[in-house]
Amino acid sequence: MVKHQPLQVYEKQVFVSFVTGIYGCRWKRYQRSQEDSSRWECTWFIILCSSFFLLLFWAYFWLVAQNDFNEFNWSVYNRSGEWRDETIPILASTTVGFSYITFLMILALFHISLGQQMNLYWVHKIGVLATLITTISGVVTVDDIWGDEWDILLVSLQSTAPFLHIGALATVTAISWLVAGYVVRRERSNFHVMVLLIYIVILLALYLAPLTFTCPCIMDRHSLRPRPDIIGRRGAPMLAPENTMVSFNRALQHGASSLEADVTISVDGVPFLMRDRTLRRTTDVSKVFPARQHDDASFFNWTEIRSLNAGQWFLESDPYWTVETLTARDRSRIGNQTVCSLVEMLRLAARANSSALLDIRKPPPEHPRYRSWFMDTLWAVQKAGISQKRVTWTPDTDRGRVRGLQQTANEKLSVEEIRQRGITSLTLHYSKASHKDIQEYLANNVSVTVYPVNDPWLLSVLWCSGVPSVSSDAPQVLQKVPYPIWLMSQNAYNFIWITSDLVSLAVVIGIFCFQKWRMSGMQNYNPEQIMLSAVTRQSSRDVNIMKEKLIFSELNNGLSSTEELSLYPENGYARYSDGGVSD
Repeated sequence: MVKHQPLQVYEKQVFVSFVTGIYGCRWKRYQRSQEDSSRWECTWFIILCSSFFLLLFWAYFWLVAQNDFNEFNWSVYNRSGEWRDETIPILASTTVGFSYITFLMILALFHISLGQQMNLYWVHKIGVLATLITTISGVVTVDDIWGDEWDILLVSLQSTAPFLHIGALATVTAISWLVAGYVVRRERSNFHVMVLLIYIVILLALYLAPLTFTCPCIMDRHSLRPRPDIIGRRGAPMLAPENTMVSFNRALQHGASSLEADVTISVDGVPFLMRDRTLRRTTDVSKVFPARQHDDASFFNWTEIRSLNAGQWFLESDPYWTVETLTARDRSRIGNQTVCSLVEMLRLAARANSSALLDIRKPPPEHPRYRSWFMDTLWAVQKAGISQKRVTWTPDTDRGRVRGLQQTANEKLSVEEIRQRGITSLTLHYSKASHKDIQEYLANNVSVTVYPVNDPWLLSVLWCSGVPSVSSDAPQVLQKVPYPIWLMSQNAYNFIWITSDLVSLAVVIGIFCFQKWRMSGMQNYNPEQIMLSAVTRQSSRDVNIMKEKLIFSELNNGLSSTEELSLYPENGYARYSDGGVSD
């Protein structure tokens, strides 16, 4: 009697091999398993998910923080003393890490969907840990160097929240396929119920999330105020060296209605334009006065300051990757720039019929002009021949002695404090100017200037909020924004919100019902019928060859001459009988 086993027919599973091979280096069929993943592998999946969400947060932060890249590099310079674009390696590493973790995350979800046991390859485990540790280190470092920048996340949600909501809703709706396949099993446990409850809570929170949104651009377009005036902050520092005549000219050419500058008083009482405490970054003081390169800029006299080159550093360091766009004539002009005096900048503003915003840095107590800095500034304004009504300055001090000039406070004040000080305008960082505060200031006839505004999305948010003017390092970018990047009425957004929720709910219910039906159908199947049906479907030449190999293998293993084997290919079975082999 011949001992035989049912024929086994294997279908090629290229996609499954690809998924399990890359994720866990399980390329062969015998290496894979459909058993539940071990607790150790589930722990690694949790680590992978944590890395993904942390990197998602990290990538979003740097996406919206582009508005302040110049401020970040300046903060690093104040600590290290060297000016370089530190955002390039951060963006490169973030892009690589996020792409890698996202790819592994997709493979892990495919494992769950296909019912395959997860077994993350050890090389990937090292990569996930390295990415997670690197990202955590980056978050801690940024919090130390640039901690105030986290506020931009909340500000950005005023522009991105409606779109993030739609994306999150689509993602959670798609995940319902995995959740439904996991919980609609016959053998349910408390953990299955907990997973289902957590999913329902997350889904309901997303459905109701728009109730918490504060988006200024969800408004009636007829209520939109005029476009904010653009103030060239230190001119156009992305196109020319900051606080130089070339930079201010470029700002005016790109639509700036006002000019903003940082003013320092020299030791002989001449107001000049300099942002940093020292002259090292924006001049060649290290070559001309190497022994004094770390001295305070205000302790140089005007003759010494005027002898320094204030443009060559821009061509050499290329801080904004714009030098290649300059013509040979522009490079020659920039390379010959000197430190600009306040009088020169104000005369340019007067000729252009524009106004000026001055951020004056008071000299230290040991400075010879410590008590007369405001008189030196007044003298420069009068000498420039510009109308005093066009000049606004900070800080808001010595108001009783400074008559005729407009003064603004660069701190957030209540309406009562503003009235007590007699101030008519505020200059605020965008993180300090909420939509509610702006509306309150405007209702009390207080003009608000917000800085720094370099990205179109931030300009759009402030435009919808009704801000009269913004101060920007990139007037050439904002010039190309003739209208808010998006504007929607409340009724239109309510329709989109409710429709999205209803569609998502219908899809989720449909997926759960389908998974329930699919699971019940699989449980009612006879496993032997499934195997035989699979064999019957494989009537190709490859299956017949496999059968012939099995027959001759049995003959070679001791089949007697009196035994007869007959093969019936029409129904996919092999039948054995005594007396020989019949076809």
